[in-house]
Amino acid sequence: MSYIEFKNIQKSYDGETMILKDLSLSVEEGHLVTLLGPSGCGKSTLLRSLAGFERLDSGTITINGKDVTNLPPGKREIGMVFQQYSLFPNMTVEENIAFGLKMQKQDKTIIKEKVAQMIAIVNLSGKEKKYPKELSGGQKQRVALARAIVNEPKVLLLDEPLSAIDAQLRKSLQKQIQRIQKELNITTIFVTHDQDEAMILSDVVHVMNDGKVEQSGKPTDVYTHPKTHFVASFMGNYNILKPEQFQQFSRQRIGASIAIRPEVIDSSRLPFEPDEERYTLQGKIVDQSTSGNILSYYVDCAGIKLRVDELYRSFNLFKIGEDVHLSFEKRNCLEV
Repeated sequence: MSYIEFKNIQKSYDGETMILKDLSLSVEEGHLVTLLGPSGCGKSTLLRSLAGFERLDSGTITINGKDVTNLPPGKREIGMVFQQYSLFPNMTVEENIAFGLKMQKQDKTIIKEKVAQMIAIVNLSGKEKKYPKELSGGQKQRVALARAIVNEPKVLLLDEPLSAIDAQLRKSLQKQIQRIQKELNITTIFVTHDQDEAMILSDVVHVMNDGKVEQSGKPTDVYTHPKTHFVASFMGNYNILKPEQFQQFSRQRIGASIAIRPEVIDSSRLPFEPDEERYTLQGKIVDQSTSGNILSYYVDCAGIKLRVDELYRSFNLFKIGEDVHLSFEKRNCLEV
């Protein structure tokens, strides 16, 4: 039995508009699992339902074999970190972290030891007496994380906690969350709409769309083998070709769309040698863009528009308007 089980979850807010639609999924103990999907797909609603902040229309939620569907939030042994830090402005770092322990009336000596341990774990030593207004966004988020885990919850829920933080700090906090989660072995569910974040953090990713789970699996498996048109369009900027477009160069009649990752397409100024295991096309560069060390070319191949991703090499750049030959392995054409 999995540690957390969602079975046939249904949830609506007005009795008509369904937010979660007969959704079922499981989470293994000690895993960091990501709910990935666009805004409005139901991922935060599912998280809040697990925390006890939303009442389900139907279905059950169990944690370690115990049905918690109708338990109040305080009885579920769950820690939660929101996008908004929700720190008490009139409390110091150590007072914010200690708040839950004090509410439980734990011994002062134990509280002091646990708070000190948490401050060390989240790398906030020296900030104990600071107030939230004196902290950076990343420091506030680490205080919120420490406050959520100091009570030793069975489950940690993170609802887009890094979305308001700049890119460089975000990467640092991703690594810290991953380290802390593994160090404490807390079963964790992380909500995000950022597929790069899901790829970095997750043991398992559940891609959600319109209140349902479209695909579940290890991040690399979901990325390299999308099973639906939506997953292919949401993960990794796939080129998605209609059956008739694929037929133009493959001479194959198929009934499904074809997804091709942009990084598996090779480009050259010279024609490629014939190869029975590969498809080749000729086109013209119509646009380009850069993201970090990735250079993306947009190529028009007789009306078929393809994105081609390459490592940025300034000594071998194509120009807009230049002719180019493309080649990719047949096995990288995935039906979706």
